[in-house]
Amino acid sequence: MAIEKQYASDVKVILSHRYDNGSDYWTTPDKRLMKGSPFTTLDCALYLLELGMKPTESIFQETAELIFSTWQDDGCFKVYPQGGIYPCHTAHVAEVLCHLGYASDTRMKKTFQHLLDTQYPDGGWRCNKFSFGRGPETEYSNPFPTLTILNAFRFSNDFNNEPALDSAVDFLLEHWDIRKPIGPCHYGMGTLFMQVEYPFRNYNLFVYVYVLSFYDRAKKDRRFLEALEALESKLVDGQIVVERVVPKLAKLSFCKKGLPSSLATMRYREITKNLGQV
Repeated sequence: MAIEKQYASDVKVILSHRYDNGSDYWTTPDKRLMKGSPFTTLDCALYLLELGMKPTESIFQETAELIFSTWQDDGCFKVYPQGGIYPCHTAHVAEVLCHLGYASDTRMKKTFQHLLDTQYPDGGWRCNKFSFGRGPETEYSNPFPTLTILNAFRFSNDFNNEPALDSAVDFLLEHWDIRKPIGPCHYGMGTLFMQVEYPFRNYNLFVYVYVLSFYDRAKKDRRFLEALEALESKLVDGQIVVERVVPKLAKLSFCKKGLPSSLATMRYREITKNLGQV
């Protein structure tokens, strides 16, 4: 999809932040790929793809080169020069690189294997950073990194025949019943979760249904169908209306709060296509 004229100004705004962090491609001189939210290296690559830029554009090739420079031999990505390497970091990087067309890259194959090797017994992924303290709820994996990892794996070959990914789907479906905040990072399904957020940035009903719609394991499950029904109850004339957007993106035309979004609606139609409804 080429960039439509109506989104040219949005692309211009995103590109205007390219050097905000002191280096090119929205990063810092020491390659902090997740600094400067909501205009991080990882965020902006996904925004531009959403707006219709093709993965073959030179800016994406150069951004991917920057991202891969943080790849480690074990398959992880070190998105900050100091501190620990967390599963959520590798999850978000893998998601972006897969969207950019690198799912078959030999480094990504090692990353996929690393993720499978580090999966938690409950089917999800988690870290051991307990910012909210410890309790029974923190014994679970973190739902959003797990969903993000599934969003990366859907670009891999034969992802619907991988038992480990079925377990990850089961974990996320279980969270629909639990609802309460779980995992070391306390991801819940409360009021904010149920508001349609676009573009996809946080653990949210819309991205939850979108990602799970690719997985056969979820498609006929009661909990997935309940989530889908909740999302569809918010449609206005068949269109997705943005209910929540990060304030710094509020002026962009493709994600105006309170208004239908044609690009968000395209993602909804992708859901229906995945379910064989189109």
